[in-house]
Amino acid sequence: MVTPTKQTQPGTQPDQLPFVAPCNQLEVTAVFRWIKLGWHDFKRAPRQSLSYGFIMMILSYIASFFALEFGNFYSVLSLLLSFLLLGPAIAIGLYSISGQLQEGKPPFLGYCLREGRRHFGNTGVFMLILMVVFLLWARAASMLHVFYPVELNASLESYITFLAIGTSVGAVFTFIIFTASAFSLPMMLDKKVDVVTAIVTSVNAVLHNKKVMLVWSICIFLSVLLSFATAFIGILIFLPVIGHATWHAYKETIDASQWPGHV
Repeated sequence: MVTPTKQTQPGTQPDQLPFVAPCNQLEVTAVFRWIKLGWHDFKRAPRQSLSYGFIMMILSYIASFFALEFGNFYSVLSLLLSFLLLGPAIAIGLYSISGQLQEGKPPFLGYCLREGRRHFGNTGVFMLILMVVFLLWARAASMLHVFYPVELNASLESYITFLAIGTSVGAVFTFIIFTASAFSLPMMLDKKVDVVTAIVTSVNAVLHNKKVMLVWSICIFLSVLLSFATAFIGILIFLPVIGHATWHAYKETIDASQWPGHV
């Protein structure tokens, strides 16, 4: 069941638009509906979806190589987890594919590329913001290893302390990235909206649907975990399905009817 928090009227003038788009109140079962719809989109556009998954898998291997070559094991964990969390930000084409399917159009990669170029400015600014957060996270992970070095013969207490602090720091940065990116990119793809409004709308929607978004974040975490467990092969499927599901999550959660769409 979806309960709208506010009724909106389309066609509002730009100077009359609110600072944040209203969101709907959702039930926890909505998460599984999004995943089902995401899987359905994956099956309807397997070639396009697998292309995005393959690119992400290759980039993950490259990131792993550089992290192992110039860092340490803990840098690998921080880098790859951050990389996978930032993955949906560069998967804007998946949202475009789901949007085309939702409108009854056959998915076309050329259209996705045109959409990517059209939204390059907003997407670039958003990626820059996330990159700053990512770099702060990587720096925090590096400093943690400096102040709490864990050797192979370290005591159990040292391991527990390191993991406790590392998990806490990671949780803070994960929360920031997740709340900012949960709905912002699909909204920028769907409507003529600036980056700040999209991010504030995303944060507002997450905070108004805490239980639902907690379950959704757990599903994303499990997909990341399974991707690690399968040496990133799982990214071929998990990334596209999560990307498609994110589009449906946005459409069901955010009421952006006041903002004009792209021509």
